[in-house]
Amino acid sequence: MIPRLAVLGSPVGHSRSPALHRAAYRELGLDWRYDAIEVPEGTLAGFVGALAPEWRGLSLTMPLKREILPLIDDLDRIAQLTNAVNTVLVGTHHAQRTLSGFNTDVPGLVRALGESGVTHATHVTILGAGATGASALAAAAELGAETVDVVVRTPAKATTLVELGHQLGLLVTVSTLRSIDAPGRVSDLVISTLPGGTVLDVQFPSTLRASALLFDVAYSPWPSALAESWSHAGGRVASGLGLLLHQALIQVRIFVAGDPFAPLPREVAVLAAMRAAL
Repeated sequence: MIPRLAVLGSPVGHSRSPALHRAAYRELGLDWRYDAIEVPEGTLAGFVGALAPEWRGLSLTMPLKREILPLIDDLDRIAQLTNAVNTVLVGTHHAQRTLSGFNTDVPGLVRALGESGVTHATHVTILGAGATGASALAAAAELGAETVDVVVRTPAKATTLVELGHQLGLLVTVSTLRSIDAPGRVSDLVISTLPGGTVLDVQFPSTLRASALLFDVAYSPWPSALAESWSHAGGRVASGLGLLLHQALIQVRIFVAGDPFAPLPREVAVLAAMRAAL
């Protein structure tokens, strides 16, 4: 029986996760199957309930990172903190199936930002207040941020991130997307968690775009409209492929050993194979 894994979401056809994971398992000598499966919002419980015994794990993308929560038996610390799960380890206990939930987006984002030269940021701006926005806020805390401005269309949707900021010891303010062009806006790092293809009506000040790194978690289509505006101002831009790569490596650790902190055998070679698959 070949172990099965998959990334679930909607839309999911553009996902690079199958290429990343398949490269990792080839390098590890594991004959495992990893697919991309369209699972629309509202249908996840039915899909999970029908999992056959060969299933070992799931990667979750939008819009399922919070829909999975009621189905999980135990959560890791970061998943509890952010109230978001992007990785599920399927196991058994006393002949009963168990689901363990993890959030690998936070350490994945910290690693990806480090590769882009950002190991510390005092003032951070986050676009979007969904599950990935919560992970970006936790990553900002790990980078030593003092203040974070969460930018959203509807301020009420950022309430949970303000509360999370209090838990993390961060001063979180909330702005609307219409106000991002305000002169004097200051930020060391801008993280966009907006869906790929989003086009904003206004732009950040050119001085900010020229000085702060934009980390856009989107990678398809690329470049995003926001990334193009950043490049036109002479600023630095990083796409979400770095996040995808590093969070996937931690997912592989979980699927192979059940532990996000346990390095893989020949992990350097595994990461190189995954990077080449991008």
